[in-house]
Amino acid sequence: MDEARPVTGPAAAARLIFHRNFGPYFVGNAASASGTWFQNLAAGLYVFERTHSPFLLGVLQFGNFVPVLLLAPWGGSAADRFDRKRLLLLTQVIATVVSGALAALAWEGHVSVPLVIGCAVCLGVASAFSAPASQALIGDLVPRHDLQSAVALNSMTYNLARAVGPALAGLSVDRLGYAPSFAINAASYLLLVLGLLVVTPRARELATRGQARLRESLRIARQQPRLVAFLLIVTAVGFASDPVNTESPAFAHAFGFGHHHLRLWSGFIVGAFGAGAISAALLLAGRVAGSRRRMTITLSLLAAGIVGFSLSPSIWIGFAFLAVGGFGYLASNTSATSQLMLGVADDQRGRIMALWSVAILGLRPIASLADGAI
Repeated sequence: MDEARPVTGPAAAARLIFHRNFGPYFVGNAASASGTWFQNLAAGLYVFERTHSPFLLGVLQFGNFVPVLLLAPWGGSAADRFDRKRLLLLTQVIATVVSGALAALAWEGHVSVPLVIGCAVCLGVASAFSAPASQALIGDLVPRHDLQSAVALNSMTYNLARAVGPALAGLSVDRLGYAPSFAINAASYLLLVLGLLVVTPRARELATRGQARLRESLRIARQQPRLVAFLLIVTAVGFASDPVNTESPAFAHAFGFGHHHLRLWSGFIVGAFGAGAISAALLLAGRVAGSRRRMTITLSLLAAGIVGFSLSPSIWIGFAFLAVGGFGYLASNTSATSQLMLGVADDQRGRIMALWSVAILGLRPIASLADGAI
């Protein structure tokens, strides 16, 4: 009798979303990621509308991501040494306080460009410790054979947020103002807190202080050159996709949209990229990690999409290219990330995902400053 064919595609995605442990985390993470786009787009629009400086947009993103570059090694060590669920709960509470304080100051009219950039730095510090723990926690929530699908779906939460969040954020800023948009982000962190309180990660062995050092992470990477290759791929897709995230208000302006439409179309630009990424996540669910040929194809799709967008004569043609680029981004990043997680032991995953955080987030400040300057 033939073995039953493995479930793939949307059916596999649905099975994981309703998983007792992964489901609540998935929903909370999706809500939190969407709230982050309210924060990021509102902050970007605030800076751009007051300065009209693409370079300061790059500075804003630099402030948001440079803490990851500087602190991720300690974040990865913490993810291996301590309870990942508790660590995530702590970082989300801190992020809630920072976002709530910014919303309150905006409500009273005391917000300024330096303050918005300063809050971005504070949220970046929280992200430096939450990002490695968040990625590593996935391996504690699902069986090993579901890890690739769970990584794809976890990536989909950010790209679902990328597809929906910016458009909603643009509407929020346009109709409600900056203070409510910052407050929505603060509330979204609490939804992830609720999701974390529901899940029960499986028990694991904690790394010792001596094991959980940066030098140990680098030693693991040196011993497995494949891991270095996957980290380079993650770095490449992060750099390639950064212009869409960092300069969306400037792109909307370049396509001819003035002040009254800038907010909405900035969100739509980022959303088109996210829509392509969502389709990739649904297609990848339940499938094994890609081959070199598949990786070459998906990286080429990302490159073609971004280049096509940059040459598009109209924003509608640009949207189509952004969707292609988003598909290539998610497919490439998911395959590389899952291979990184599968290539190490459970008590090493936090440190390897710290290197992943540096690759995908920590180097974003360099990309953001370069994009702003260009």
